Amino acid sequence: MRILITGTTGYIAKRLALQLLEDEHELICCVRDLNRIPDEIENHPSCSFIKLDFLDPEPNKIPDDIDVAYYLIHSMSASYDDFEDLERQCAQNFKNLVNVTQCKQVIYLSGIVNDNSLSKHLKSRLQVENTLKSDHYALTTFRAGIIVGSGSASFEIIRDIVEKLPFMITPRWLKTKTQPIAIRDVLGFLSGGLGKEELYNKSFDIFGPEVLTYKEMLLQFAEVRGLKRRIVTLPVLTPKLSSYWLYFVTSTSFKLAAALVDSMKVEVIGRPSNINNIIGIEPVDYKTAVNLAFQKIEQNAVVSSWKDAISSGRFNVQLSKYIELPHFGCYKDIRHRTVKDETFTLNKIWSIGGRNGWYSFNWLWKIRGYVDKLFGGVGLRRGRTHDTYLEPGDALDFWRVLFADKDEKRLLLFAEMRLPGEAWLEFKIVKDQLYQRAVFRPRGIWGRLYWYSVLPFHAFVFNGMINALINKK
Repeated sequence: MRILITGTTGYIAKRLALQLLEDEHELICCVRDLNRIPDEIENHPSCSFIKLDFLDPEPNKIPDDIDVAYYLIHSMSASYDDFEDLERQCAQNFKNLVNVTQCKQVIYLSGIVNDNSLSKHLKSRLQVENTLKSDHYALTTFRAGIIVGSGSASFEIIRDIVEKLPFMITPRWLKTKTQPIAIRDVLGFLSGGLGKEELYNKSFDIFGPEVLTYKEMLLQFAEVRGLKRRIVTLPVLTPKLSSYWLYFVTSTSFKLAAALVDSMKVEVIGRPSNINNIIGIEPVDYKTAVNLAFQKIEQNAVVSSWKDAISSGRFNVQLSKYIELPHFGCYKDIRHRTVKDETFTLNKIWSIGGRNGWYSFNWLWKIRGYVDKLFGGVGLRRGRTHDTYLEPGDALDFWRVLFADKDEKRLLLFAEMRLPGEAWLEFKIVKDQLYQRAVFRPRGIWGRLYWYSVLPFHAFVFNGMINALINKK
C-alpha cells in the first residue's frame, strides 16, 4: 500500500514507519523540518518525505494516489491554554488535504474517553476524532491509555519515581485505575488495521489484560527492577503541587507534568470489543511490557523517545533557522587542538553528555543543570536516548542537537536551558584540527552580565573538555 504518515519524528510514528517498511509498504512521511528526518528511514528506497506544517499547510502538497493515512499528531506538551485549538486546527487542515486525494482510510491513535469527567487533553482527543470524520474516507480510531515502552513518557516518569524514591509520599490520583498497554501491541493494532473494511468508521479501545492503579503500576515496576518501595498517598497535594512534585522528581517538563496530572485523575478503562480477534493480537501484561522495555534499553536500541520531541524543551521553531552559527553581536569561546586519532575523537564527541558526562568538571555541569531546573528549565533531566548515536532533533541534556554528521565531522548543539540570550556549542574537525566553539548571543544587559559571570569557568571547563576529546586515557 501507499501510506501517508504524519508526526514522523514523534514517538509512535517513528516506530510505526519502521514496521510498515518491514511489511513492504511504500511511505510518504510528513515532516515540519527536513533536517529532522530520522536516519533509520532517510535513505530507504520505499520512503519519501514532504515538508508540511499542518498548522500552515500548503495546498496540493499531499500526493493524490495514497491508499491510507495515519494521523499521529498530538500536542500533549503544547501551551496549556491553546493546545485544544491547535489540535482542532491541525486535524481540520489534515482532513481538508486528504479529502482531495484517493485515500480510502485514515487511522487515528486517540485516548480512551469513557470516563464521565474527561481531562482537557482527553476531551481534545475526542474533538480531534470528531473533526477527522469525513464522507470521503473511512476513519478508524484506536483509543489507548498508558503506553508502556522504552522511551515513552509514562514509562520514563514511572522509572524516575521508582528508581529515585525508596519511600514516596504521593498525590491521591495514584489510586486512579488505568489499563496500560505495551508499545509493541499499539504498533500491532495500528499496522494490523490497514485496509480492514470491518474497521471502517469505527473506534476501538485497545488495552492490556490488567486493570491497575498508578500505585500498583509503581509497585509492580519496582518488583521487575528488584527494588523495595513504600508508597503513602495523601489527599492534600493540589494539582499544582502534584505537577511540581512530578517536575522535580522526574524527567518531565512542567507543562507535560501539569497535563499528566490533569489526565491521571480520570479513570482510563477500556470498553471490551472483538478487536483483539480481528487484528490477531493478545496484549501482554504490564510486567512483561516493562521487561521488554528494559531489554531495549540494555541493548541501547531505543528507537524513539518522548524527550526527543521538540516540545520536550523550549525550542519551538525549525532547526534550520539556527543551524548556522551567528557572527555579529556575539561572545565566543573558540579552542582548537591537533587530532591524534580521528576515529577516537569523533566517537568521543558523539558520546558526550547523558550518562557519559561532559568529560571535564562534570560536577559543574550538574550544578548548572540543578540551577536551570530550579528556575523552570529542562536541566540535565533528559539525558540522551542513545549512548553513542545522535541525530538532528535529539535532546542532549539541556541542549538540542541541530546538526550531527560524522561524515562532515560536525556536531552542533543549541542550548535549551534558561538563558538571557541564545547559546550554541559546536565541535568540528577540519583537516587535523578539532575546533570547539561556544557562541553566546546576549539579550540586553543581563545577557552580557551573564557571559562575564560564567567566563572564569570557561578556562578550565572548556579546556578540559577539548583535551578529553583528543587524549586517550
